[in-house]
Amino acid sequence: MDLLLAGVLALLAIAAATAFGPKLGVAAPLLLTLLGLGIGLLPVVPAFEIDPEWILAGVLPPLLYSAAVSMPTMEFRRDFSTIGGLSVVLVVVTSVLLGLLFAWLIPDLGIAGGIALGAIVSPTDAVATSIVKRLGVSPRVVALLEGESLLNDASALVLLRASIAGIAASVSLWSVAGSFVYAVVVAVIIGGAVGWLNLRVRARVSNPTVNTVISFTMPFIASLPAERLGASGLVAAVVAGIVTGRGAAKFLSPQHRLSDVQNWRTVELVLEGAVFLVMGLELTAIVDDVEASHAGAWHAAGLAAIALVATVLIRAAYVASLFGGLARRAKRAATIKSVLDDRARGIPSTTPELERRRAEYEARRAKRPRRGDPEPTPAQAERFRAIFRRRVADIDYYLDERLGWREGTIVVWAGMRGVVTLAAAQTLPSDTPSRSLLVFIAFLVAVGSLLVQGGTLPWLVRWLVPARDTSADAAERRELRGVLRRAAMSELADSDDPELRAVAEKLRAAWQLSMDEGTDEPDGADATDAVEARAPSSGDRRELDTAMIATAAASGAEPGRTAPRVDPGQVRRLRVRMIEAERDALLDARDEGRFSAAALNAALEGLDAEQISLEIRGVEG
Repeated sequence: MDLLLAGVLALLAIAAATAFGPKLGVAAPLLLTLLGLGIGLLPVVPAFEIDPEWILAGVLPPLLYSAAVSMPTMEFRRDFSTIGGLSVVLVVVTSVLLGLLFAWLIPDLGIAGGIALGAIVSPTDAVATSIVKRLGVSPRVVALLEGESLLNDASALVLLRASIAGIAASVSLWSVAGSFVYAVVVAVIIGGAVGWLNLRVRARVSNPTVNTVISFTMPFIASLPAERLGASGLVAAVVAGIVTGRGAAKFLSPQHRLSDVQNWRTVELVLEGAVFLVMGLELTAIVDDVEASHAGAWHAAGLAAIALVATVLIRAAYVASLFGGLARRAKRAATIKSVLDDRARGIPSTTPELERRRAEYEARRAKRPRRGDPEPTPAQAERFRAIFRRRVADIDYYLDERLGWREGTIVVWAGMRGVVTLAAAQTLPSDTPSRSLLVFIAFLVAVGSLLVQGGTLPWLVRWLVPARDTSADAAERRELRGVLRRAAMSELADSDDPELRAVAEKLRAAWQLSMDEGTDEPDGADATDAVEARAPSSGDRRELDTAMIATAAASGAEPGRTAPRVDPGQVRRLRVRMIEAERDALLDARDEGRFSAAALNAALEGLDAEQISLEIRGVEG
């Protein structure tokens, strides 16, 4: 009964922190950590400790899977090398440098023990992403932080495993590198296979509730076999989530995706909140252990402060060098962009570097034996054009989302520690030298970074980042809307039914008139009788589109005759057909990278919401 009551109170605390945190200007994880600390100090509360395997094997896989499903894959692909540097190179550099520092500061710890502690405090937490998303930060910065938090856990845990082995016996650099490559490659294969099967199996399940239950098992179906084979279960869960997120719009129905989103948000809220609440509760018992067996909590707090400052400085140095390389990459992208623009206008390029490369290419081509250059097939030509459009979209992305010192400062300060640090610290073997001290230092680094960096991050973002210009976002949404409308019109125009082609022509004229007049939508109030004898909401664009379809179809009567009444069911079925064509065009635009993830997600949500509404009103019947 007491355990049940504690669970209910924890859920209420999580809900309250989530609801009131934004009003107080404090992130919910920070409030829950402080609440756990306060409760742990009460004399009536017993010492609390949880098995770290529950967090590593039971909590982290679903959390990372859920985050990976919503990860914008196009941004992830574009900055994969940068994310990989933050997730692997920075983790290794931080672990080694901190290992040398800890080996010097803590007697009898040794290099291997120091690197183990460095690996524990090196991975960042995804809580920073939830903070910066609300503050208008560049989507590219959000993608970097999100991708880093998804992948650096595996790097840190593999390095920790090797360091623990090194405490008991000598371990070579090649064995560590080999174990890391094995852990990642096997996990990617398993995660990719699970994600692929997940989409195919769930596409055949019509019940949204059953579909969501199956989705809850996917993180564990990916992570448990990977762990059993000695690979990284977290990477397997992340890869399964990325594959699922990329193919969900194609394989899963709108009802299934909507159900997934709502249920997984609830799971994320409960699991994240519980972990941060437990973090505060466990700290009291660790302090007592340190006081009894070491120089005291203040000595450990000093070591933790040094470690926290060192992690920030190491991260700042690495991010500065990394962003310097990205700035040079942006300059090259600008040069390539100017060349492409010149070629599009028929202007020859005269850049010396380009002339040199062209001469080298012509020289290599002259040495090759002459073979007939066959004309590409239409499919090959379209594939080449798609690759070219994607490359141009990538260049535009690098130029529009440049990363300067402001973004670099945010990336550095947003590298706070959290869940993985706490769980990894408790996986240290019981015979590890100064184990309780190491665990306490890791806890203080995590709690300190959450309180100091997390508490000041909103203020820092508001100070550094100017308000984003929303006019460009509005123009992008209008452009995307035009792409989707043209796809819908093409679907109707290609029909064998002449009446559908006539409807498409009338709709095209009406929508073109609305675009020429600078309005988002034409007036659809006259279509009331043609749909279901009720006026569509003026704020619902999709309802207006459906009304316009009925109006265009009913307006085909000959002069002097009464327009025929249109069957509402036929109108709704026609609109669903258009929605499916729009969704296909949206996925093509996503693959080419022509629009931002925010615009694409908003458009997809709108299409899904309307299709669900139409199906509820009887389109399937």
